[in-house]
Formats: sequence, C-alpha cells, structure tokens
Amino acid sequence: MAQHQTHPLLAPVPGTERQIHSFHYGPAKPQGKIYIQASLHADELPGMLVAWHLKKHLAELESAGRLRSEIVVVPVANPIGLEQVVMDIPLGRYELESGQNFNRNFLDLSTQIGDEIEGLLTQDPEQNRQIIRQHLRKALAAQVPATQLQSQRLTLQTLACDADVVLDLHCDFEAVPHLYTTPEAWSQVEPLARYLAAQASLLATDSGGLSFDECFTLLWWTLQQRFEGSFEIPQGSFSVTVELRGQGDVSHALAEQDCQALIDYLITLGAIEGQAGPLPELLYPATPLAGVEPVASTAGGVLVFHVKPGDYLSAGQLVADVIDPVSDRLTPVYTTREGLVYARSVRRMATAGMVIAHVAGREAYRSGYLLSA
Repeated sequence: MAQHQTHPLLAPVPGTERQIHSFHYGPAKPQGKIYIQASLHADELPGMLVAWHLKKHLAELESAGRLRSEIVVVPVANPIGLEQVVMDIPLGRYELESGQNFNRNFLDLSTQIGDEIEGLLTQDPEQNRQIIRQHLRKALAAQVPATQLQSQRLTLQTLACDADVVLDLHCDFEAVPHLYTTPEAWSQVEPLARYLAAQASLLATDSGGLSFDECFTLLWWTLQQRFEGSFEIPQGSFSVTVELRGQGDVSHALAEQDCQALIDYLITLGAIEGQAGPLPELLYPATPLAGVEPVASTAGGVLVFHVKPGDYLSAGQLVADVIDPVSDRLTPVYTTREGLVYARSVRRMATAGMVIAHVAGREAYRSGYLLSA
C-alpha cells in the first residue's frame, strides 16, 4: 500500500493552513528513488491528471511486486497557487503576495555543502554520493522558512533532494510535448523524450533563476567542477521539466498516454520490473536552450497566428499579424531564425514587446538568463 504523507506549510495568517501531499510507492528495501511532481505552476493541469492516473498504476504495480525503486508522487505541488483564482481567472504562475514565480528561487546550497564535505570525500564515488546526500538533507532540515512560499519551496526540495531522478510535470500555453534538461543528462533522458513524443528537447546546464529541476542538477554539477581532479563526484541526480502540451490539453486519453510513457521510461531505468514498450523514434533532435528564439511583437493589437505548435519554420517566416483595429495598421511578426515552433501564447491581444511564440533553433546564440519570466 502507498504511504500517504502530509506536509503542513507555514500558515501566513491565523486560521489558514495548506499542505503538500506526497504518495510513496515501492518495496521495503528500494533500489534508488524517483520523484515526480505535478502543477508547480498551478494553472498547468495536464500533469495533475497524469499524476492521478499514475497513482492508480503504481498501486497496481506495487501490489504485483514490480516496483524496485521508491517512487514518490506529489500530484498537487502548489496548493498556494491553486487557490489563486481572481474574478474567475486562475493565476497559478506567480504568487500574488510577492509577485515571484513559483518555479524560481529554490535554494542553492552547493557552496555550503562543498565547504562541509571538503575533508570528508573519498576515492569511492558511491560513498561520496551518500556523504553529499547526508549533508544536503541536513542543510535543508536546518532551514527556517519565513513565508508560506519559502515553506512550500523547502518542502518540495526536501522531498526530492535525495532522488536519483526528478520529473517535474508542467505544460505551456499552447504547445506540443517538449522537455528541458541538461546536456550532461541527455543520454539518460533521451528515452523519455522518445516515449513522450517530445518535439523539442531543450538543454542547458544553468538556465538561470534556480528553477526546481536545476536546484538538484546544478548542485551535483557545481561539486563536480569544484573537486575535479581530486575526488570523483557522481551525477547524483538528474532532473527533467516535462511540458505536457498546452493548458487546455486535459483529457483522460492524453493523460493515460503520458502515464504509460512515464511507466515505460521507469522500466528502462530499472525502477519498475517488466518489458518496456518499443522505443519510438526521436521526433526532433535535442537543441540548446540558448538556441531558442522568443518571438516578440513590436506592436499591440489583435494577434492572428499564421503558424501553430509543431510547425517547422525557415528564417524570416511570417509567424503572426498584429492588427490595430483603430488605425487599421497591420504589423507582421517574423521569426529571425530557423527552427521548430514548440509553444505559442494563448492570448490573442498582443502588447508591444510581448513574446508570442518560442522557436527551437539548433544553434546557440543567447546567453545569461534563458527562461521566460
């Protein structure tokens, strides 16, 4: 039977309290740990439905004795944002009190952990993995959150800090399936991209902003750089942000399809016993996140798209018209680079400077902060 744990968050005012619920599946002596959460941006619901389907399947697999690893599922990763419905509009991306993105500013403990373990590392990579995880758990346990948002971030980071694999289920506005991970992890993530029929796989070691997935991969990468040549630090965790199409793509058919893709992937990782389904072809090669073009409108007006997610564009191709119905001015918006449109805005009134679409190009050309707001 799955173990259901409840993690209370810091109550912002008297009489209010929210919780994070985690469901733990697996044998008494698991071989490794997988962490899966959904809807950290609370208005992105396809992953929440996938998690519901996944819980049912994991319970059956556990009863059949097929789980080798502990698999932790957090189906509602953001109860704060889930309740932020203002005049019938869900606002789950940013916390209303602080204006902060729910998927930014997780804790970077790499310097502290590095200082603490400097005299403890050995020539045994597996022993070093355990030392680092022990200090990471201890460092997180010592944190004292000052706000409800910090409490939520700390709870999620603590639940996932010692996982071998972290899968963060999101979606975009209108999009085809795509994912984000690191170049170092790509060889391990590629089967997931195939099973999910991802049409873009965007790679960056550090995209900026300390998003949930990168607070784990960056820790291990930073420690590897710090102790290179002295001690071998394994890739103790790799993380993937999985974008399950668009906000409106909430259906049992799609959720069951994505759930099966996750199960097939976990079988290939050895977390579940069994035979995974045939590995599909990779629909589009992995490309650098620094090669993504955020296509922006230079004017405000009614937004009329000429392309849809999944279209492959040549450089200079027309993406949309922006129409001013007062002056009758039509402003065309073009892409400057060749690539695949993997997401576009759900809004149809553009403002000047607004990003209306993202195109995955194959050559890196940007640097610095690579994420959307």
